[in-house]
Amino acid sequence: MKRRNFIQQTAATTALVTFGGLGLQSFAPSTAKKITILHTNDVHSHIDPFGPNDGRNANKGGVARRAALVESIRQENPNTLLLDAGDIFQGTPYFNYYGGELEFKLMSMLKYDAATIGNHDFDNGIEGLYAQLPHAKFEFVSANYDFSNTIMDTHVKPYKIFIKDGIKIGVFGLGIELDGLVIKSMYKETKYLDPIEIATDMSRILKKEKKCDLVICLSHLGYHYRDFEEKASDLNLARATKDIDLIIGGHTHTFLPKPTIEKNSVGHNVLVNQVGCYGLYLGRIDFYFDSDKTKAAKGTSIIV
Repeated sequence: MKRRNFIQQTAATTALVTFGGLGLQSFAPSTAKKITILHTNDVHSHIDPFGPNDGRNANKGGVARRAALVESIRQENPNTLLLDAGDIFQGTPYFNYYGGELEFKLMSMLKYDAATIGNHDFDNGIEGLYAQLPHAKFEFVSANYDFSNTIMDTHVKPYKIFIKDGIKIGVFGLGIELDGLVIKSMYKETKYLDPIEIATDMSRILKKEKKCDLVICLSHLGYHYRDFEEKASDLNLARATKDIDLIIGGHTHTFLPKPTIEKNSVGHNVLVNQVGCYGLYLGRIDFYFDSDKTKAAKGTSIIV
């Protein structure tokens, strides 16, 4: 089957969004460096595509289709990162039988660059997560889970820095509070740290100390909680911080046809995106950097 027969792109795309309060008239993307960010979240062990009789998800998803799409975008722009916002595990018999081995091996074959950890990634216990790490040829980042007294100590970094076409990209991770979602015996001595405080510190380090041109947060906090306005969420995170450019979210299975544009604590634009669940969509955000590294972006969600 030819790729065009099973991949279609949604019509909803963000307009060109500038950062730092600059007007669009100051930007010429045709002459700028282009960095493409691709992302997934809450795939939940969905390896195969949905079948023709699976309701609204019929004939969507599947790792093979995602791989073809990712490869075509990488050919279009080699300066591409592929990221995941957690809950890789749990949801199909593949996880029940292989315990996460297949998921990590396939993500490695797709050449994921980094992922953060969701609550369901502890569903075989922290030992089960640790046991599958040798199959993951990509980095795990989580800044607000303190694993220092666990078997995962030193295996998860707070952040990772990538350089693409001279553009320095800092990626850090945040996880949701596990208490109440995961049985204590499954995550052992993992400590949850306040995500807003950690994000403020991490983004400052990446932007100011490490001189990153682009700061991305991989978040498994959830997009927004209407009945719990004060609960840590992606929208609250965007509003409370000032050095994050893009928040890639997970946990709430929120389908956004295009990134939400939020104002941060100093009135600058932050993009917040999440692409639902089960590998049905692939998020794409293109960042454009002009000669003085002023940046703009546009994004969309692509049906797989």
